[in-house]
Amino acid sequence: MTVVSSAGTVRPAQQLLRDAAELTRPALRAAVEGLPVGIRHPVGLHFGWWDQKGSPLDGGRAGKAVRPALVFSACEAVGGTPEAGVAAAVAVELVHNASLLHDDIIDGDRLRRGRPAVWAALGVPAAILAGDALFFLAVQTLAEAPGPLGAAGPGMLTRAVQELIDGEYTDTLLEDREAASVSVAEVTAMARGKTGELIAASCALGAVAGGADGQRVRCLRAFGEHVGAAFQLIDDVLGLWGDPVRTGKPAGADLAARKKSLPIAAALASGSAAGRELRRLYAGGGPLAPAEAVRAAALVEEAGGRSWAVHAAERHTRQALEELAAARPRRTAAAELRALADLVTSRDH
Repeated sequence: MTVVSSAGTVRPAQQLLRDAAELTRPALRAAVEGLPVGIRHPVGLHFGWWDQKGSPLDGGRAGKAVRPALVFSACEAVGGTPEAGVAAAVAVELVHNASLLHDDIIDGDRLRRGRPAVWAALGVPAAILAGDALFFLAVQTLAEAPGPLGAAGPGMLTRAVQELIDGEYTDTLLEDREAASVSVAEVTAMARGKTGELIAASCALGAVAGGADGQRVRCLRAFGEHVGAAFQLIDDVLGLWGDPVRTGKPAGADLAARKKSLPIAAALASGSAAGRELRRLYAGGGPLAPAEAVRAAALVEEAGGRSWAVHAAERHTRQALEELAAARPRRTAAAELRALADLVTSRDH
């Protein structure tokens, strides 16, 4: 439903995502077109712009554009125009997609957005190098931006990427740890780096692009940190119980690989009978059989992992809104940022 305030019409969250994608897409495509022709091919395949032979595709399934939407709304919240945030939106979308290219290799996921992952289609070297190209292209995009964004943006983004990489690496280390030795606090810290840092940077970069002072940038960054925490919690829930047709990823992949996502960590630490059975199931080596993965999902839910994750996401959303209020945002943009935060905890893909 569209809400009307005294400052203007507030777009619903899905419209914000569509508008952000539309505003970002041409500049994103132009940035990628600047890559050398060889590496441009796997990048375009990842984005769904062409097939394995390089033939153009129409209507390829794209990402949700959550991070660009946060950039634009944060920029407008401090008085900037959407156009001022385009470079930041492109940069965070490039980083996000670079991480996806590498994630699919690490996790062995053969599907991305309903299409073959680049590593599965073209091989691991192509996917690694395509991800590397996008990381550097993101920094270049900000470095070439005018004003405060070009001055402060590259440093802000690279710090976020380092935290993202650290979170990803910690995730791989946790996979090899005994389930009983992994705490919810450790998994929460991992998720903060893996997902929260880039969402926080999206909000901070949008604020910088809009000309915000340091205090407002810090508040909007903190807003993004909490939104990112909620986003990861819901993403983990969808990874266990989401509809693969909606998510574009196989359900239960984390369980099959014995990963310790947030709902799983909460279930393992619950001290319940279901949690103890889940620990025993996780104690073996190698991937879980399909029937074992189904049983594990039921145990996570029975042990309270699903409800814990949903309630934690709701708590982070409330904390995000407190930080948003402290940033003294413009009314319409504030309402749109609230709509995006709410979308994170109610999405199904």
